[in-house]
Amino acid sequence: MKKSITILALFISIVFYGQNHTVIGKWKTIDDQTGKAKSIVEIYERSGKIYGKIIDILDAEKKKNLCVNCPGDEKNKPVIGLVIIKGLTKDGNEYNSGKILDPTSGKLYKCFLALEGNDKLKVRGYVGVALFGRTQTWNRVK
Repeated sequence: MKKSITILALFISIVFYGQNHTVIGKWKTIDDQTGKAKSIVEIYERSGKIYGKIIDILDAEKKKNLCVNCPGDEKNKPVIGLVIIKGLTKDGNEYNSGKILDPTSGKLYKCFLALEGNDKLKVRGYVGVALFGRTQTWNRVK
């Protein structure tokens, strides 16, 4: 009986440990220029790829904003519900080979994500080479 309880406890701790070491979840975006929290993005997996959509905007005056500068089908759609992280794949400790959309400018950038500990996510959007871009640090929402 003791052995069964020990194995069960070990299994449960592994499950919880694994959940915290993934980019999947809800993240509070922090503007790299102002340092202010802007939105909540939910990152999820679909068909083996990583995606992220805006589920909340923290500035009440901007909650009803539309993505007026976005390209294609996303033009003039509400920012809340907009998929901004698209098609990343896991590569070692990073997620890359996908795109990130800046809903303010409507521009698409190459993107990579990397966890820093359990509760911080480094998000880098860039053009061409990762050297030319911006990095934000997002905080996990608990």
